[in-house]
Order: sequence, then structure tokens, then C-alpha cells
Amino acid sequence: MSLRTKLEDDIRAAMRARDEVKRDTLRMVVASVKQTEIDLDRDLTDDEVLKVLATARKTRVEAAEQFDAAGRTDLARIERAQLEIVVSYLPQQLGEDELRTVVTELIGELGAASPKDKGLVMKELMARHRGRIDGKAAQQILGELLS
Repeated sequence: MSLRTKLEDDIRAAMRARDEVKRDTLRMVVASVKQTEIDLDRDLTDDEVLKVLATARKTRVEAAEQFDAAGRTDLARIERAQLEIVVSYLPQQLGEDELRTVVTELIGELGAASPKDKGLVMKELMARHRGRIDGKAAQQILGELLS
């Protein structure tokens, strides 16, 4: 079963269970998937659907942080509830220690030695571990190791 089919099936299940947060969150994700398909004029692969989910995760994290900064804890709580749902469809994220190990090994493998090589390392890192790495954390670790 494709990831998109699973999302659509889970929307119907959430509707039957009267789980409004899950239903609405998944509807937004599927709408983003459909819009991307329209833009590309083809069906998305599961990897491309994972990219849409990763974007949705990033959006929810940033929105929750902004709502917290503005003192709107009620809206931040909703964003975090939606975030939990989106994250449940993504592959398990690498922890900080695992990420540091992967980045260190990749730097050695590619022979990266200066900050100029960050782009090369990030490109390869994201390609190898698609959907399992937080880009901001990876950039921070990369900055520490290549400075």
C-alpha cells in the first residue's frame, strides 16, 4: 500500500472515530500531496510524499515556536498535537549522537576539510538518510566539525 493510500485510509478512520485533529491534519497533508502532484503533473512516489510530510513537520514546529513566543499556548498546543500525527508517518529520526556519528563518518568518506565543503556533505547526507535527519541539527554539527 502506498503512503498516500494509507493517509487517505487513515482520514476515513479518523472520521469514523470522530478524531477531528487527526482528520484535519491528514486532510492538510493530503491536500499538499495533491497540490504537489498537480504542480508536477504526475503521481508522487512514497519518497516524495515523505518530503511533503517532512515539510509539514517543519511547518508545525515553526508555528508552535512562534505561537509560544507570542504567548498563544492554546494554538501552540494544537500545532504540537498535529505535529505528533505528522511525525507518526515519518521514519524514525536519528538522535543527536547517531547524527554526529553519521556526519563524522561522511566527512571522512568524502574528504571534507573546510567550511566550503558543507554543501557537498549536506547534499550527500540528505540523500542517504532522507526523512531521518533534521537539517538544522545536521548543519549545526557540520558547522562545528568543519570550522
